[in-house]
This record gives sequence, C-alpha cells and structure tokens, in this order.
Amino acid sequence: MTDTKRKGIYLLPNLLTTGGLFSGFYAIVSAMNGHFEAAAVAIFVAMLFDGLDGRVARMTNTQSEFGAEYDSMSDMVSFGIAPALVAYTWGLTELGKLGWLAAFVYVAGAALRLARFNTQIGIADKRYFQGLASPAAAALVAGLVWVGVEYEAVGTDYGVIVAFVTAAAGLLMVSNFKYNSFKEVNWQGKVPFVALLLVMLIFVIVATQPSLVLFIAFLLYAVAGPINTFRSVDKVKLEHVVGDADEQVDAEFGAEPPQKKQDDK
Repeated sequence: MTDTKRKGIYLLPNLLTTGGLFSGFYAIVSAMNGHFEAAAVAIFVAMLFDGLDGRVARMTNTQSEFGAEYDSMSDMVSFGIAPALVAYTWGLTELGKLGWLAAFVYVAGAALRLARFNTQIGIADKRYFQGLASPAAAALVAGLVWVGVEYEAVGTDYGVIVAFVTAAAGLLMVSNFKYNSFKEVNWQGKVPFVALLLVMLIFVIVATQPSLVLFIAFLLYAVAGPINTFRSVDKVKLEHVVGDADEQVDAEFGAEPPQKKQDDK
C-alpha cells in the first residue's frame, strides 16, 4: 500500500507571509486616511515579516512552490504598491502627472525587480543582489515619509524631492548595481562578547530617533550599490548600470524555470 502525500499548505511560513501582506494593505488604507506615520511604520513591519517567512521555511523544512509564489505576490503589495501610494498621497498629489508618473516608475521597478529575481534563482551570486532589493527600496521611500511626518513637514511642499527619491528607488531596483546581501553571515557561529555590546548600541541608537536613523541607514545602503559597482570595475560600461549584465539573465522561452524559494527580493 502506497502512502498518499497529504495535500495542503504549510501554516507557519505562509502565516508570516500573510502578516506581511496585511501590513502592506494596512499601509495603503492608513495613507488613504491621512495617517502617514502609521502607514510608514506598517511597511517596516512588513519587512520584518518578509525577513522571517523564508528563514522560518528553511529552518522548519517547509519550503514550497506555493509559498514562493505567495511570497512574491505579498512583496508586490507591501514593497511595490504600498510605498508608491504612501509617497503619492503624502507628497506627490500637487505635482500632477509628474507625481503619479514618479509613483508608477517605482511600482514598475518593483514588479520588474521581483520578476528578475525569480528568474535568477540558482544563477546569481548569493553574496550580492543585482539592483536594490524591493524591501530596501520600500524602506527608503517609507523612511522619507516617516521622517517628514516626524518633523511636521508638509509633503506637498517637498514634492520634487519626494518624486526624485521615489523614482530613483524604482530605477535602482532594476539597475545592475551590486548590493551586499549579507547572506554569507554565519548567524549560528560564535562572536566576541564586544559584538553583542555593539548590537545593543545599535538598538539604542535606533530607539532614540527611529525614523531618522532608519532613513539614513537605508539611504546609505542605496548609495552603496553604485559605489560598490564603480569600485569593482576598471571601466564603467552601460551593462554595469542597466541591461543584461549576463547572458543567462533572460530565461529562454523553452527552458524550465529554476525552482523558486521564499527569500528576500
């Protein structure tokens, strides 16, 4: 008698993914109601859920094709649509076409970024992300809104800056700039005692002014990509900035797509 495989989905990782999806949806609703600080914070909460679901799936051996697809859909809402709508309702409404075009550049960049990531599983260098990861781009845009609300700035007065940051984040996502993924860090290894003290110090610094510290941190990370790329090549070419840096990037129509994983996009 053969054992039939039990049908269903794994609860824990998909529950975390649902938490991220809810946070992204909550950010959209909060922005529509003018609660921009809550909307920005919700996007950062979605980042926490996104960072947990894939790792929990690997730790508990509960990875699945359904989970990977669900994770991508959730990321598109939380890190693609939500940040663009939050930025638009806060600071881009007075710019007319320029405002919604900047928001659309971000949304399109996030969609292309996620699609490209899914086609590069097993091909790309795990030490680096090709282009700014969508959660980091979302943190950059949400962090700007959070800082503006914290310092009582009127978003529409700084619409040009908001449009530039939003569009730039979208373009960085589809660039070929190299960003450290930090996946090579051994979280199970031993570290000196002073490392724990440094982690505690980082938490204290973030807690003093979370909006400003997080925005600066992700702004520096966004700028680090172009710097890492330009420093690693002798002569900067167009393929180092945008386009197909590797012939294997585009999946052939007849080829079998690589197996996807729940992971950072």
